[in-house]
Amino acid sequence: MSFDPAAAAAAYIDSLGPDALAKAQAYTSGSHWLLLWGLVVSLIVTVILMRWGGLARLQAKVGVRNPNLAAFVVSAVTLLLSSILTLPWAWWSGYAREVAYGRTSQPLLDWLAQGAAATAISTLLGGLFFMGLYALIRRAGKRWWLWSGGFVAVAVTLLMVAGPLFIEPIFNDYKPLPAGDVRAALEVQAEEAGVPKDRIFVFDGSRQSNNFTANVSGLFGSARVAISDVALKGASLDEVQAVTGHEIGHYVLGHVWTSVLLISTLAILLFFLADRLFPRFARLFGSRLSIAEPASLPVLLFMASLFLTLAQPFLNWNVRRGEAAADRYSLETVNLPDALSSALVKTAEYRYPRPGALQEMLFYTHPSVENRVRAAMEWKAAHPPESDAAPATPAAH
Repeated sequence: MSFDPAAAAAAYIDSLGPDALAKAQAYTSGSHWLLLWGLVVSLIVTVILMRWGGLARLQAKVGVRNPNLAAFVVSAVTLLLSSILTLPWAWWSGYAREVAYGRTSQPLLDWLAQGAAATAISTLLGGLFFMGLYALIRRAGKRWWLWSGGFVAVAVTLLMVAGPLFIEPIFNDYKPLPAGDVRAALEVQAEEAGVPKDRIFVFDGSRQSNNFTANVSGLFGSARVAISDVALKGASLDEVQAVTGHEIGHYVLGHVWTSVLLISTLAILLFFLADRLFPRFARLFGSRLSIAEPASLPVLLFMASLFLTLAQPFLNWNVRRGEAAADRYSLETVNLPDALSSALVKTAEYRYPRPGALQEMLFYTHPSVENRVRAAMEWKAAHPPESDAAPATPAAH
């Protein structure tokens, strides 16, 4: 009997059962609507801050003596007030909804504490970033938007280097993999890929999320592959190897650098549009402030939110390309298509595996799970195991 990749992929997805699929569909569709409602929340916050007028008064008071200090203070206050104003929305969309769907077991107080830490970090770093941006606007003249790309590239690179070293440990505990079969197997994978053995970590991702996940972060000496304890506890050795092969693929293929380049390019486009359209947007919010004035930052932030929402399909397409390439890397180097497929099915609990083509194009940051499993099964058909040419039957979940 010949092996049918499409039927094998469908069997993997069907193993979830109709109830789990319906729940995943509801959760995923709701997540897509959050993008629109998030933009509405951003609009409301912008109206409040611009109508209030306190930022302009603060700018006038501090900026007379030191424009750089004024840019930092006004930007930091803007970011802090925005976080406070959006707290109810953040609680519902990022916590209450996750609890309702069983995607997190994090206590509310811990969520609030981590949110406060994240707000403090973003306020400080955001204030420094916008201080540099406003200095660039003042000194670079009409071409400031062009120079912004290089400035953003430097800022993002520094953030990515610092993330694993200073920021991520604030929220999670990262440790080397404990000795045992898993560590031995992953060290072999790392060595074959030219990845330092000490760059593979396990972290307590279950603190925030029940999702089966792993990631690559950092640059240069801080780069690392991190696997959530949820994945380690809920996966077989083969599944861990397949998932790690995928993450090593991101590492080896330099997808982090692709992200830096893409972010910098989009920043140039955003700032170019902002340079041309800012007065119109400012008037919509009842303001006559120019883009060079830090007190107008809420308008610039709303423009960024709108731009990123409109650019979402392109951004998603780029990420999907990277995810597909990392899947191929795992298949080519680890060659565990069934293990990769069964691991991917675990992610279908929070990412509906059978979206329509338009839904996937517009909203999905990863190829649909069914398409990814189908690719793995096609790989299996083209590279049948020597000892077992017959397909394995997916276990029920």
